[in-house]
Amino acid sequence: MSNNKLHIHTYDENGNQLCCTPQEGKIYKDAGAKVLIEDSCCSVTDKAYSSAKKSPSGSKKLTEDDEHTEDDGHDHSIAGKSTFQLFLPAIISFVILMVGLAMDHLIPQFWFKDWVRIIWYAAAYLPVGLPVLKEAFESIRKGDVFSEFFLMSIATIGAFAIGEYPEGVAVMLFYSVGEVFQTLAVQRAKGNIAKLLDQRPDEVTILVDNRPQTVKAADVALDSVIQLKPGEKLALDGILISDSASFNTSALTGESKPDTKQKNDIVLAGMINLNTVAKVQVNTLYNDSKLSKILELVQNATAQKAPTELFIRKFARIYTPIVVFLAVAICLVPYFFVDEYIFRDWLYRALIFLVISCPCALVISIPLGYFGGIGAASRNGILFKGSNFLDALAEVKNVVMDKTGTMTEGVFKVQTVNLKPEFERDLILKLVNVIENSSTHPVATAIHEHLGEPDHTIILDNVEEIAGHGLKGSYQGKELLVGNFKLMDKFNIQYDVNPNDIVETLIAIAYEGKFAGYLTIADSIKEDAAETVQKLQSLGVKVTMLSGDKATVVKAVAGKLGIPNAFGDLLPEDKVNKVKEIKARNETVAFVGDGVNDAPVVALSDIGIAMGGLGSDATIETADVVIQDDKPSKIPMAINIGKQTKKIVWQNIALAFGVKAVVLVLGAGGLATMWEAVFADVGVALLAILNAVRIQKMKF
Repeated sequence: MSNNKLHIHTYDENGNQLCCTPQEGKIYKDAGAKVLIEDSCCSVTDKAYSSAKKSPSGSKKLTEDDEHTEDDGHDHSIAGKSTFQLFLPAIISFVILMVGLAMDHLIPQFWFKDWVRIIWYAAAYLPVGLPVLKEAFESIRKGDVFSEFFLMSIATIGAFAIGEYPEGVAVMLFYSVGEVFQTLAVQRAKGNIAKLLDQRPDEVTILVDNRPQTVKAADVALDSVIQLKPGEKLALDGILISDSASFNTSALTGESKPDTKQKNDIVLAGMINLNTVAKVQVNTLYNDSKLSKILELVQNATAQKAPTELFIRKFARIYTPIVVFLAVAICLVPYFFVDEYIFRDWLYRALIFLVISCPCALVISIPLGYFGGIGAASRNGILFKGSNFLDALAEVKNVVMDKTGTMTEGVFKVQTVNLKPEFERDLILKLVNVIENSSTHPVATAIHEHLGEPDHTIILDNVEEIAGHGLKGSYQGKELLVGNFKLMDKFNIQYDVNPNDIVETLIAIAYEGKFAGYLTIADSIKEDAAETVQKLQSLGVKVTMLSGDKATVVKAVAGKLGIPNAFGDLLPEDKVNKVKEIKARNETVAFVGDGVNDAPVVALSDIGIAMGGLGSDATIETADVVIQDDKPSKIPMAINIGKQTKKIVWQNIALAFGVKAVVLVLGAGGLATMWEAVFADVGVALLAILNAVRIQKMKF
């Protein structure tokens, strides 16, 4: 921000919004949408925004109280107005205009002429015109001369100058009504997302010496115990310490199906307790909860602009001043070429040209379309980090996915234990259980569930994870290896088993440099996985499965799901090479995984999609799109939302340019009046806005 603290409306080369256009700023302010839109784009000199950025968690919620400095040149202090308040100036103007037209044409009055008539129509003009004139002045003062407000101001003042008072009032009246409808559309979009996001109660009941005490949620300390009654919403993340409880998780996942949690399970802010009184021990501060991170993600999504939106913004900044100069040319140049040049007639044509040229339909309806797409996705438990990813996902040609946790449940169960008789079975299993305690992989969980709690009296030394292979450590100086058979090959361990003969996932074990045996582990396919593949293929998207799991398992799963291209036994670098092969065909790639272990592939792909974002902070940080539950069926849904959003945006672009081009030509030729100009501007804007808000009602 410059030294004079003006609120400059610009974008950087990456499409990050630094702030809004003048008209957007006014509309968003009137809609009470500053937290969802303006705060996400304002300068980091804003104290509240800066503190959010500096927070280690990066999760500070920007609230209505996080105000700008008084002299930042942009008034953010006005809360959302009611519908009646928004329409009141237009109603007053309309009544005065109608009475004036009646006295002009229906019931002529001898006194209604000259200065009386001018004052009457000026009175009709001021309620709707004065705010626009003020905004035009403010925009010019900030260096943005060719704003929508400026165009409307000179067009309507010009109409008054040539005696077309009713038309001058009508143009400003319809422009203001159009702006109100735009404001209402933004209010609706803002309300939908606010309803989705504002899921946490401000106060909670905690137990202090087993006595309930109501405190502010933001003041609750770690390890406090919350008492949650049936129907109440959880305000902070924590661990369930009651035996069990059922929760409605729709605020987080978009799914209203009850989710039963058992003792020691993680429960998250935004979940609603459904049956018995539950106790939850807080393990995350209020501002660091998963819901806070999701809230911030959606709030900031509007700041990352799609290429289409950026192009329209840049185009409007060039197009508007050109049209103003063309209007001046239409007014003055004919003087040198027309025999009977009448200044008033050519000025009228120029004013019509100006009204038509106002890019309102594009400037508001296109961001609103993308905003609606982000909101629609959020309601379905899909988080886009920016409208640019809506565009990118709409064009995706390949979806490359991991297997475990994406298309399968990721809940492994040990099927068999096969150990060689020369090894002490109990010791080997205890060692395997202890070394797997160093891993967060679902296989480790399966082993713990099968073998029980690890023996903490056993101390392993030099434990390390070898990416794509498994774990290595030592016990009393003797080397222990637990992982896949590639780990055995890496350390030249001889084995008498052919891994390809066994379909299940294998966990090989070596101790003291000798092959000790293996465990077989099986996973189950998610119920909507096959449907997901069918839907992706129906959208013209090619599906490929890449996994570090053994090839026989990957092929078996892919066969059941109908995935033609599936590859197993892959190291992280092998996955990168496979994705490079696809990208070499100049086709866009979306990679679906956990967003952490496959970081190199996520970085290489055009769009990174993370499954199960509720379980991982890192997932929310690294992915471009986060699917909040574990349902793969949300992948084609996200693509469809992107396609529908882009379709609506381009419909609006075609509508606006098509109508404006026709009426601009007619206006320049003297064949269109101010009324056609009003339709070309306000009418098209309203149609485009109505089209944009359709996505908020669509079922995906």
